[in-house]
Amino acid sequence: MLYIHIPFCKQKCSYCNFHFSTSLKYKGEMLAAIKKEIGLRSHELQEKELKSLYFGGGTPSVLEVDELKMLIDEVLKYFTFAPDIEITLEANPDDLNSAFLKDLRSTEINRLSIGTQSFFDDDLVLMNRAHSAAEAESSIKRAQDSGFENLSIDLIYGSPTSDFSLWKESLNKAVALEVPHISAYALTVEPKTALNQWIAQNKIQPPKESEQTEDFYYMSDFLKLNGFQHYEISNFAKPGLESRHNTAYWQYREYLGLGPSAHSYDGRSERSWNVANNQKYINALNQNILAKETEFLSEKDRFNEMLMIGLRTAKGVDLSVLNQSFSAEIQNHLDKETSGKLQRGTLVIENGFLKIPEVHWFLADGIAADLFYLGGD
Repeated sequence: MLYIHIPFCKQKCSYCNFHFSTSLKYKGEMLAAIKKEIGLRSHELQEKELKSLYFGGGTPSVLEVDELKMLIDEVLKYFTFAPDIEITLEANPDDLNSAFLKDLRSTEINRLSIGTQSFFDDDLVLMNRAHSAAEAESSIKRAQDSGFENLSIDLIYGSPTSDFSLWKESLNKAVALEVPHISAYALTVEPKTALNQWIAQNKIQPPKESEQTEDFYYMSDFLKLNGFQHYEISNFAKPGLESRHNTAYWQYREYLGLGPSAHSYDGRSERSWNVANNQKYINALNQNILAKETEFLSEKDRFNEMLMIGLRTAKGVDLSVLNQSFSAEIQNHLDKETSGKLQRGTLVIENGFLKIPEVHWFLADGIAADLFYLGGD
């Protein structure tokens, strides 16, 4: 699968620490650099028939449709598309006007991931989003009217400007809009963000974990009652409409990430990441140099990551894969560390998969961390 990072946004959200620029001054040079990187690195992806292509960012919908089409055409010089390929574009509601959507339908893009975040203006103002609550709703309807059926929306819960009743209203709106995929995240306070600064200055209250926990479990129950499958801690889908791209990450498959700050993984032990600096990225590729760093994961690193990622999913971690991939020492460690949790029910084994029961999902990262192997490499 292939990921392309578009490092531009109209404005900086208060909670975001992703890599992007609010200036489009060097957009043309950036797109030329990404095109060059596609060619220079196409050999790194062993599978030449793509099942997933994902435009992320940043905000890829700030690009013109012709620019997106140009990148797709460049990809097709080196790869073929599977007949049922999933091609996702992350988009902000304020970019999804009727003309843009009509032109987008003429491309191979067949899935939209819309950064709705909230259906309430107070939340959106706190987050410094560029769209309004009305636009959040109308953009989804316009996308559907334009023929996009495979839609995902992002929602954020546990904001200081929200409460349980508003969260229930947001979920009701999402269901009423017949969106088939929802990614929902607890508001987190990241370093070097405006949100972190406001909390430090006592301008707003920090999110409350108890309220976020209540929001999470209500959401899970409510969406399942309305036909969604809770297939990963933060992700819900109608049957058959799970994100193929993200699922591949969770299953530890190979992927190639292009653009500044993008990460890649060869499916075995090599990971690389591009420089998170637009000008350095452009300058390097102008000289046919890849501005990336590479690391080789130890057995310990691969084991710990496989647990951390896999235990966030409803399916869990395939024990046969663990047994085939890791030493007897690590397998003995896993047996020892899981025994108590299996007895207490915070872990279960079903159909050969080690998994965390959904009732304990809000604590999944801590449960997984308890299983980490900390011995020598």
